[in-house]
Amino acid sequence: MKGFLEDANYSIGLLDEGATLADVIDNCIYEHTHTGRRAFYVGDLGKLVKKNIQWQNVMAPIKPFYTVRCNSTPGVLELLGTLGIGFACSSKSEMALVQGLGISPENIIYTNPCKQASQIKYAAKAGINIMTCDSDIELKKIARNHPNAKLLLHIATEDITADEEMNMKFGTTLKNCRHLMECAKEFGVQIVGVKFHVSGSCKELQTYIHAISDARCVFDMAEEFGFKMNMLDIGGGFTGSELQLEEVNHVIRPLLDVYFPKESGIEVIAEPGCYYVSSAFTLAVNIIAKKAVDCDKLLPSGGKQNDDEPVFTYYINDGVYGSFASKLSEKLNTNPEVHKKYKEDEPLFASSLWGPSCDELDQIVENCLLPELSVGDWLIFDNMGSGTLGEQSTFSDYQRPLIYYMMSFSDWDEMQDAGIASDTLMKNFFFVPSCIQLSPEDRFSTAA
Repeated sequence: MKGFLEDANYSIGLLDEGATLADVIDNCIYEHTHTGRRAFYVGDLGKLVKKNIQWQNVMAPIKPFYTVRCNSTPGVLELLGTLGIGFACSSKSEMALVQGLGISPENIIYTNPCKQASQIKYAAKAGINIMTCDSDIELKKIARNHPNAKLLLHIATEDITADEEMNMKFGTTLKNCRHLMECAKEFGVQIVGVKFHVSGSCKELQTYIHAISDARCVFDMAEEFGFKMNMLDIGGGFTGSELQLEEVNHVIRPLLDVYFPKESGIEVIAEPGCYYVSSAFTLAVNIIAKKAVDCDKLLPSGGKQNDDEPVFTYYINDGVYGSFASKLSEKLNTNPEVHKKYKEDEPLFASSLWGPSCDELDQIVENCLLPELSVGDWLIFDNMGSGTLGEQSTFSDYQRPLIYYMMSFSDWDEMQDAGIASDTLMKNFFFVPSCIQLSPEDRFSTAA
């Protein structure tokens, strides 16, 4: 495995014990205030190392296949590739990106439930054989374009307490699995396993029990048709919380030991995405415009502001056509923090945050309490590692945020102790001493 993209132009700051990520953010803001106030991320790659150690401690031997669409930035993909993690790709571009790391096709699965014929052909040419399927139409499409494909039947879960609509949209029923196996036999396509997915918002862990039991039924059904099944994919939905990971493991482990014991030779995999990257990235945005709304108007949430207090609307240099794209389909799971220092007794005002597009959909935060801010002030958003990092915005004037990768010495030492600190990885690191101001000449990061 090569381990690193040859055209990736970036570096990773190795933090001195006296330096913190807060210092990095302060230094970046200092520089950006003088050079253009562009939005930027700070990514703590050490958190990915910690998450992988946590996964191995709790979930082993379940092998993780990272969901590339969550965050496809070079530093993330290359580090995860070095850690020996597989990759779950949903498009040709993602497959090509991962293959650029030197990842073997056996460690890549094609998971898009609605595949384009041209991308199936690309997977066939690239030797990426494992892919998911949940309908006879998809199966026939795969049979025509990738005769050597190895399918995981994607079965629906009974996650009625969470994202019911999504689970109804993708995944087939147990009854229909028999029909799909008949079609696979007719077209000469291999079925090698089962996939299911439980939403991270699901509060009822019994859903895993039903899903694993259903998967066992499909495996038994496959034996009747002569398919040699060897893989179970328990999907994603892992939020990043160690408690949630332990709760899921507590529920699934006894069933896996009974239905898919180690001696069966069945490989159990999962597709964690947000789990690895969400908490690793912090986004800093700049206020580019400000308006004071009439004080007698209702707040967006329906409450009223005191007549003598204004309601502020702030516009920032990133929005739903960039880093906040997930806001269009789900609730923002982070709150803005003001970077500048302000007094504890300073008055707070009802405020809303909007992106730069002037589009009515480009609302980031509907209502929050903030001190009065000025154009040029900075806001910080934590837990921004999953979403659109690595993707190109559809907003033509949008500047993609810069990305600054960091790692502490202690995390670097853990990588060395684990035997994964290769020479190829080392050349991307440089030392960042504490209490310094970074200048444009410093080899600190790159803009992807």
